[in-house]
Amino acid sequence: MNRKMYFCAMFFEKRYFNFLLIGAILVLSACSGYNKLLKSSDLELKYTKAKEYYEKEKYFKAYPLIEELITIYRGTSRAEELYYMYAYCDYYLEDYLLASHRFEQFSKIYSTSRKREEAQFMSAYCKYLLSPNYSLDQEFTLKAINDFQLFMNQYPTSSRRDTCNKLVEKLEYKLETKAFEASKQYLKMEDYKSASVTFQILLEDYPDTQYREEGYFLWLKTRYELARKSVDDKKMERIEDALKAYTTFVDRFPESGYIGEAELYFTLLLEMKDKYIAKNN
Repeated sequence: MNRKMYFCAMFFEKRYFNFLLIGAILVLSACSGYNKLLKSSDLELKYTKAKEYYEKEKYFKAYPLIEELITIYRGTSRAEELYYMYAYCDYYLEDYLLASHRFEQFSKIYSTSRKREEAQFMSAYCKYLLSPNYSLDQEFTLKAINDFQLFMNQYPTSSRRDTCNKLVEKLEYKLETKAFEASKQYLKMEDYKSASVTFQILLEDYPDTQYREEGYFLWLKTRYELARKSVDDKKMERIEDALKAYTTFVDRFPESGYIGEAELYFTLLLEMKDKYIAKNN
């Protein structure tokens, strides 16, 4: 089973567990009057109890009532409040995928609501909570970043803007880490061409990455190895590329702990260049 399938399996397992738990509560509540409430035709009582359960954070009990009432009160003054609670029930029950969808739908259905900004933020935040460890598929990481950026564009003066920026930084750090570790893996496998390309992409896409210093050094190292193992017709070009990588590194990080190794690569590259020139003249 691949990682994406594993993640999906875990999600559905959790969702299945939530339904089982709701079912268990319904069974255990049969003698307490809760079952009678569910079967009752008294909509006002159901509405009152749904709000009561919600306010007391008994979301498993509030959920079935709200789900029924939403359909009945659609188009009325109570519909917005019920849908708002509906989305938060999913959120508090940790069904973040469904909660994100509910919040997004709320912002579309109730586009003039004072709660619309909050709902759009929460839709993005639920995707943030779905973002897995950097080593796994980053679909939700990318979706969360996109949603936060859309939110900040739509609400440039929002009090949630700073929170969005901080959360986006955390998400981007996952992407940086994934890209950095993938590049290091190519280097470990001695796939220097792929390593060189992926380090370059990392440094271009994330110019302020926390891996900046090590990334530039390893980029130099991969270019040195590419030049060292290159065929003759590409050797001089790759030597020059590696020398440029050396210059970039020492200019940006003159006090780096990697300077000694960088200087060694520089010396070896010059020797390699002299030998190539002597051989081909």
